[in-house]
Amino acid sequence: MTRKFDVLVIGGGNAALCAAISARRAGASVLVLEGAPKFYRGGNTRHTRNMRCAHDAATDILTGPYTEQEFWEDLLRVTGGQTDEELARFMIRESKDILNWIVEQGVRWQPSLGGTLSLGRTNSFFLGGGRAMLNALYLTAEQLGVEIIYDAEVLDLEIDDGMFLSADLRRTDGRVNVTASTLVAAAGGFEANIDWLKQYWGEAADNFLIRGTPYNRGSILRMLLGKGVQEVGDPTQCHAVAIDARAPKFDGGIITRLDCVVFGVVVNTQAARFYDEGEDIWPKRYAIWGRLVAAQPDQIAYIIFDSTVLNSFMPSLFPPIAAGSIAELASKFDLDPAALEKTIGDFNAAVRPGTFDHTVLDDCRTEGLTPPKTHWARRIETPPYYAYPVRPGITFTYLGTRVNRQARMLMKDGNAAVNMFAAGEIMAGNVLGKGYAAGIGMTIGSVFGRIAGREAAQHARN
Repeated sequence: MTRKFDVLVIGGGNAALCAAISARRAGASVLVLEGAPKFYRGGNTRHTRNMRCAHDAATDILTGPYTEQEFWEDLLRVTGGQTDEELARFMIRESKDILNWIVEQGVRWQPSLGGTLSLGRTNSFFLGGGRAMLNALYLTAEQLGVEIIYDAEVLDLEIDDGMFLSADLRRTDGRVNVTASTLVAAAGGFEANIDWLKQYWGEAADNFLIRGTPYNRGSILRMLLGKGVQEVGDPTQCHAVAIDARAPKFDGGIITRLDCVVFGVVVNTQAARFYDEGEDIWPKRYAIWGRLVAAQPDQIAYIIFDSTVLNSFMPSLFPPIAAGSIAELASKFDLDPAALEKTIGDFNAAVRPGTFDHTVLDDCRTEGLTPPKTHWARRIETPPYYAYPVRPGITFTYLGTRVNRQARMLMKDGNAAVNMFAAGEIMAGNVLGKGYAAGIGMTIGSVFGRIAGREAAQHARN
């Protein structure tokens, strides 16, 4: 550790590995500090399965083109315009190269999964999932000569007027100091820090479940913001989906997510619906349901559906709760049976016939009901009846470091940092002011990781 590296990368997920590989391929010496043990390396990337990239034509695994303009319009829709347009359009443009570049780093693609995902044209799926993708990146990094330290808890960063000098870290064999010519911060958000979440959400945060790694506690983000880096993003905004309430507090991953909202209705503890379950195509709306459930009493809700749709979506790790009647189903969740029967009855009475197709905005809707179900509305009337209990599942937070197109951090005085770059969740708030579209987190990590590594290596050489 007495050696000075060209590039120090803090983090161990997709963004960090893309940065490390990019820097190493540019001729830099690179050290990666992963705070987790080797088995749990990779942060939230372990739980991913696809990436959204622009492309001009169909490929072996993509069914058609997904233009830069369409990508931008999708991003604009889910964020409600809360995005840095210049940076977002730049990211989208750069994403076109990632599809091939990531393959050059050993990652392989497979055709899209089915169900409610509807991503065959827009998103590329990793063969073997996120862990296989990570293993490929780690293997490439190691073969290139990137040095990696696990269980490396960074305790402090020495930064002087926007210039990174060194990092203090605790290893299993004691505390050491590491120096490097440049820093790439790719250590994720603060979603696993419940106390930090409670500063913005109050006691409700105790009922949140963390879909990803318990190691993303935001320590690097807090250090950077405390040492003059400009922040970006609303601290209450995050990628949050409705996940099975029986999931573990941390690290439940993708198998606890539920994709059945469009096939039924969602009620709160008063057995009342509270939002349009058919507002838009599921990959563009699934990430609003975490915040919606977070706003309900006790931060819990229930997805209700019947036997006709049981095999129409990918199930959770946990089986749904079944009952022979709506009243019996209500009793299993301590809901008022009469109230739930009325909610389902009113919904059924409002359903208007149409041609059901969950892959498009179909004409199956309700009429005269508040809130409406705009698409995919079908009567819930065929027993047995089923329900999943759901809670907010936080994937990652959007408060982060502001960056420019070179992935260089910006300081509070408006100047660019001398030698500090950021990639991945720690700077995702530049693009994601709110909302989410499936696969875009991996896009942010890969695009800005590649740029950060390249720019850091160039700075180190100069």
